[in-house]
Amino acid sequence: MAVDLAMGLTLAMMEGGMDPTPGQSASRPGLDVAHPSTADPDAETALLELRAIHKRFGALEVLRGIDLKVQRQEHLTIIGPSGSGKSTLLRVINFLEPPTSGRVFFRGQQVGVRRGDQRGRIDERTLTQTRARIGLVFQRFNLFPHLTAMGNVAIGPRRVLGLPRAEAEDRALRVLRRVGLEAKRDVHPDRLSGGQQQRVAIARALAMEPELMLFDEPTSALDPELVGEVTHVMRELAAEGMTMIMVTHEMAFAREVTDRELLDEGRIVEEGPPAQVLDNPTHPRTRAFLRAVTER
Repeated sequence: MAVDLAMGLTLAMMEGGMDPTPGQSASRPGLDVAHPSTADPDAETALLELRAIHKRFGALEVLRGIDLKVQRQEHLTIIGPSGSGKSTLLRVINFLEPPTSGRVFFRGQQVGVRRGDQRGRIDERTLTQTRARIGLVFQRFNLFPHLTAMGNVAIGPRRVLGLPRAEAEDRALRVLRRVGLEAKRDVHPDRLSGGQQQRVAIARALAMEPELMLFDEPTSALDPELVGEVTHVMRELAAEGMTMIMVTHEMAFAREVTDRELLDEGRIVEEGPPAQVLDNPTHPRTRAFLRAVTER
């Protein structure tokens, strides 16, 4: 049951679900992530660092050497055409998709590798601990239909963090209040609007008390009139200092809350503050992408 739930939290909910079974660990052989040291002093100044990240699906190379640092309380937006690897990049950050090669550091520690392991083997328990600090919100809400809003938000703290039911539900109520859905605590997903379901998904991530939030086009599945419900919550998170990486086509929103913009086409084509990337791009591919977005 614990393993099944962990798979549900990881894959069905797409939120970095973790194996909640205490003391359980395993290795994943064959990943090209082994390096002499799992901790790196150069990575400790950044909350997140990606080094030479490549990701292949068979013969298709989706990520082609991504190097990136994200500082604490920074807000980063990744833009780019469909199929350019933006979603894959987010999934690689917490090893929902392990990189084919390259290293991911979080808080100065190589993701998924036990501290001091010189062989760089992926350890599931260590990976679980890191994923607990990274919230992931995707296009589809993927809430458990048989659970209320409260149940969907409380299940992670209960089953993954091991909190008692009362404490997990108290935390769930606080984050539901934070996203404006306290009154919907006892409502099932099929009785919520799309915007409300996405806010429950955000609350579910926040209930784990993450240090980093990843948003993969969280408004793309919503009707236009519901987009503002979600972007309002994201604005508040940004104002509170949450470190955020966002994939979005909401250019006005990105301009408002973002410190840096990246154009991703399997590699970083252009990078800079919103005024530069959105208003005065230097790369022809950036100009073509922005022209296509504004002409839709």
